[in-house]
Amino acid sequence: MNPGEKGWLKEYLEFRKDILKDLNENVKRSAHPEHSLYRVIQPTGLMYGQPVGTISLPQSEQWDEKDRMKILLAESLICSSLLFHDKPIRNPDELSQVIAKSLEKIGNFYNTIFPELATASKTFFGKKKSALELAEKILDKRIDRAGEFSKNFWTQFFHNSLFFLDIFIFGQWIHTNADRIVSDFFKFESDELRFSVVKVIACAAHANANVEYEERRLLEFFLQSSDLSPQKKKEAKKIFDDGITIEEINLPTNNSWILKKYFIEIAILTIWADKRVEDSEMDFLRKLSQNLGFSEEDLENSLMAIEGFVLEHWEHLTSLQNKQDYQEVSDRFVSRMSKITSTHKNRLLKEVQESQELMTLLAKANSQELSDEEKRQMQEMLLMILKSIPTFVIMSLPQRFLTLPMLLKILPNNFFAEIGK
Repeated sequence: MNPGEKGWLKEYLEFRKDILKDLNENVKRSAHPEHSLYRVIQPTGLMYGQPVGTISLPQSEQWDEKDRMKILLAESLICSSLLFHDKPIRNPDELSQVIAKSLEKIGNFYNTIFPELATASKTFFGKKKSALELAEKILDKRIDRAGEFSKNFWTQFFHNSLFFLDIFIFGQWIHTNADRIVSDFFKFESDELRFSVVKVIACAAHANANVEYEERRLLEFFLQSSDLSPQKKKEAKKIFDDGITIEEINLPTNNSWILKKYFIEIAILTIWADKRVEDSEMDFLRKLSQNLGFSEEDLENSLMAIEGFVLEHWEHLTSLQNKQDYQEVSDRFVSRMSKITSTHKNRLLKEVQESQELMTLLAKANSQELSDEEKRQMQEMLLMILKSIPTFVIMSLPQRFLTLPMLLKILPNNFFAEIGK
């Protein structure tokens, strides 16, 4: 399939018939739909404007950044609709019906909330377009209207991380009757959320009382793609020049968990922009996290999620490599994971002891070298066992980075010696 050609959305849906199975697994692991949505979209890079996630579709390795983002946006919108669907989806026919309704909603959503993307529901000859055709055309326009797609991490981060707000607002909007009053509310919310991101960026950039060149460039990237009014852009520049306190940000009060995760992770990446993470900046992140109602553990999890994402896709994030040292990021990530596995040591021991297959491999490893296939099996089983820890139910683990030697490194000291006791 080719996302640049007409009919790409229909082909995509044909190839993604397994989406119900995937989502059911995520829902089982996390009962809260926002936690499930985070688990689905965070590893793709869409929250950070980086379409680097794995896409298991034909010829996807030949797609450019723009095509990849188009597929990830379509999949994330459909995932949002399915995850927030208020009834169980029991069979493929019901899934098809829900997806058809989701596509209709996608068209209505963008036509209503983003009038600049308005697309006629009929062809030039008066034929009514199907929900599939309308959704495809609007998604094409949404991607074309976005900012740049380049190899520069920071350019894409602030040009395209706003796609996440599309998904968040859509997840709320699909449950409403979109009359004039409701539509006006969501338009207002969309503008306010975009402006809140500007405030978070400005606040994070001023965290060490010194706005770096790189951080100032971030605001320029963001304003180019935010569709803010000239007045709002002028206000945003003033906020960035003068600074703003956390208390002045006035983040939305709907208490959405995933929206707060987005804000804290935007702040973390802004601070990463100048490479150094100073003590004053960590103090800022702690204060912002507390202001959002997050605990110190929640902040640690977001730091770990970003570090895991970067390590998993290091070879694709070439411009980020100039700002972060791989070994430093790796050491921080391994240290955070080690603390969590130590805390849940007894749970992990119990999970291992209940896996006869893994116990057999461990016994064999004590007396002889395992084959490559056996090592791969052990890696997969250890990853599954780690997912029994609540933190890793919500957060996706970087599977390519977590090789078997790395997994053995992050498990508690004397872990395997205690298994046989």
